[in-house]
Amino acid sequence: MCLGIPGEIVEFLPDQPDLAKVNVSGVKRVINVGLLADDMPKPGEWVLIHVGFALSKIDEAEAAAALSFLEGIGQAYADELAALADSRIE
Repeated sequence: MCLGIPGEIVEFLPDQPDLAKVNVSGVKRVINVGLLADDMPKPGEWVLIHVGFALSKIDEAEAAAALSFLEGIGQAYADELAALADSRIE
């Protein structure tokens, strides 16, 4: 199962403006934000992430609700976090 997971933008990579470091439930990973070029997120804003790409911006309340739901489904969320922790975009 693949899930869209909320992540908070931490910072952008200085030499690669389409890449940003996000925090997803304590896991920090670099993702591609190029799909949001028309409305680029800023540090502190939340995005919905799927397979290493930010698909949309979401507000903090949406992020909290989604994280609560995902934590409630158990193993699928744990598997997705593990996959995120193992992934690399460079």
